[in-house]
Amino acid sequence: MRGYQDLFRTPEFTPFFLTATLSGVAATVSGLALGTLVYARTGSPLLSALALFGPSLAHVVGAATLLSAADRLPPRAATTCLALLLALGAAVQALPELPLTAAFAVLLGQGLLAAPGGGVRYGLLNDVLSKEGYLLGRSLFNLSDGAAQLGGFAVGGLLVATLSPQGTLLLGVALHLAAAAVARLGLTARPPRAAGRPSPAATWRTNALLWSSGPRRRVYLALWVPNGLIVGCESLFIPYAPRHAGLLLACSALGMLAGDLLTGRFLPPRWRPGLGAPLRLLLALPYLVFATAPPLPLALVAVTLASLGFSASLLLQERLLALTPGTLGGHALGLHSSGMLACQGLAALLAGSLARYVAPSTAMAVLAVAAAAVTLALAPGLRAGGAPERA
Repeated sequence: MRGYQDLFRTPEFTPFFLTATLSGVAATVSGLALGTLVYARTGSPLLSALALFGPSLAHVVGAATLLSAADRLPPRAATTCLALLLALGAAVQALPELPLTAAFAVLLGQGLLAAPGGGVRYGLLNDVLSKEGYLLGRSLFNLSDGAAQLGGFAVGGLLVATLSPQGTLLLGVALHLAAAAVARLGLTARPPRAAGRPSPAATWRTNALLWSSGPRRRVYLALWVPNGLIVGCESLFIPYAPRHAGLLLACSALGMLAGDLLTGRFLPPRWRPGLGAPLRLLLALPYLVFATAPPLPLALVAVTLASLGFSASLLLQERLLALTPGTLGGHALGLHSSGMLACQGLAALLAGSLARYVAPSTAMAVLAVAAAAVTLALAPGLRAGGAPERA
């Protein structure tokens, strides 16, 4: 496959892509609405950060107990049911005067269910496309995620300002329902990729097998930690600039979109091995400018530039698939997704906690220094040569 147009000539890809796009917009709009609602009610940077990225924390539990379902459930049924459950959760969060404890309980439930959902989605992507087409397809999905966040944060911020957070949450409900309908009507009824019933024991066994390989372990850490720390910076956009948080988040999505386009579509294969660490450093270094509490225009430029570095995950995912048997592809990608989101949630918690004692801008700079340090520490092991390991 040479271009994105070739992907849409592949049977089943178009409804699959549309389902993921609708779900991404729904999650973006709902998250911004809930984070704004929580900050307006509490004035707490910690709680608003958890409202925006808190479901990611539940991925730790989901990855430890439910991830074996990624290869052991029929993909169409799993995708449809997940979208319906997310719609139900957003509808509950839109209820007037819903206690914060109930809203956060729903958030954690959504994150728990989404843990195997990432494995189902990207395992199915690997099934629909050839292995040679995975990087291009994942690049397009990342572009879609970036566009969904860009549009979702921009439209969501406008709706929150002109209507209400509750009304914006109802838009998220409608988008989740649309995703469920497209999945049910457009996807083929495929059998599970692996035999056996999903169980916590099966999840633990496969997680341990994937983690036992040193090269895979380093890839996972590089996928999870720098990314998570920078998302922790993003979780402080609301307390840093309450009136312009949607614009900052939209610029982050724009940078991510541009980086994925350049890396997935135009980067020659021979350049890929050497660009992982530089891209991960680019993800962190522009955030150092927040140590000076920059004015909004400079902050927007820094966030956009840094987000180009999110494209490093494409190169690492390609390496992860090369190190993993095909029968474990969905689980391996689900572990990547869940671990990444869990690190994002933990980083949001850390960021919110730091912002209780220092300015949000200072907390962002501290997290950026940590992200750069982790990238430099992992770089030698990721440069190591040798044949790919198999489970």
